[in-house]
Amino acid sequence: MSKKPTPRREAENEAKAVLRAVRVSPRKLDLVAATIRGKKASSAVNELTFSKKRIAIDVKKALNSAIANAENNHNLDVDRLIVAEASVGKGLVMKRFQTRGRGRSAGIIKPFAHLTIVVRERAEAEDK
Repeated sequence: MSKKPTPRREAENEAKAVLRAVRVSPRKLDLVAATIRGKKASSAVNELTFSKKRIAIDVKKALNSAIANAENNHNLDVDRLIVAEASVGKGLVMKRFQTRGRGRSAGIIKPFAHLTIVVRERAEAEDK
């Protein structure tokens, strides 16, 4: 006897991609994620392509993955996708130290973050 498969957490018109353990602070990652929330998927990709933030490259990869999941796994129309959710969570924190003058040391915190992107297909009525 095997376990029953877990039901899908997203709605039928949604697809998601998760980017875990990104080497950036959650605060900085949330600034980039906020720029794409609620936008059409195509304009969100354009926004990330021309962003000057370093982490925008990784966010763009995650967004393209969510779009590909919607198209290939859930048979959704790519032209009608919007970024329904772009949430950022805290990951682990590496703690290091740096030697300073007079025999002292100072702590350095190297945070990681998690990013979850959910794309949703708009209804036909919303397009018009």
